[in-house]
Amino acid sequence: MTPAPFFAVSGLTRSFGGLRAVDDLGLEIAPGEIVGLLGPNGSGKTTVLNLISGALAADRGSIKLQGVELVGKPAFRIAHLGVARTFQLVRVFASMSARENVAAGLAFGARPRFGRAARVEAGVLLERVGLAAQADRTADEMTYIDQKRLELARALALAPKLLLLDEWLAGLNQAELATGIDLLRSLRGANLTILLVEHVMDAIRALCDHCLVMNAGARIAAGTPGEVLANPAVVTAYLGGDDV
Repeated sequence: MTPAPFFAVSGLTRSFGGLRAVDDLGLEIAPGEIVGLLGPNGSGKTTVLNLISGALAADRGSIKLQGVELVGKPAFRIAHLGVARTFQLVRVFASMSARENVAAGLAFGARPRFGRAARVEAGVLLERVGLAAQADRTADEMTYIDQKRLELARALALAPKLLLLDEWLAGLNQAELATGIDLLRSLRGANLTILLVEHVMDAIRALCDHCLVMNAGARIAAGTPGEVLANPAVVTAYLGGDDV
């Protein structure tokens, strides 16, 4: 018998009124991979992440992590099963310190930690994302990229098997982008698999093992970054030109 894929989506569909935002989508991800989910604005990418994480309910279809069906489960159960995410717009607790932000994540994982244990582990996670020196700063005192790193540390506090990143690199300057790519590259492996929505093509080329491209809710291409970025359908629907 062929073993079940680490992560598999099949027939995933979600409509909003007469708009089909996700249309019979399928994908598979192997453990330890970094996979890019690409497409123009409005193509359904964030809706897919919302369906996987339980923020939205699917109209139909299947989402399985290590053979366990996620469709129909509430978001907190999905998080306990090993899915964590970041958001397009950074969501941090502005008046809380970096350490407190990460400790909040640790309190809601499958193995909750509180008190001194949470503070110590929060420090380890902040160091992992390069924020050890800012552990006691409040989030509203931090730069944009540092807030992004803080949100990443809080997602890692859930000890995810699958990490969903929604345009995590958006809005960074060139120096910050290089730092961000290096940080995401450092997360490769270590029992962590990543599905990222991204428009930064340098990041896609540098990070992704393979990509899936959506347009109008449907899958239009899949393959390595080089293959999909050279695909005429992708050029037409997403990149808007002949050069990539």
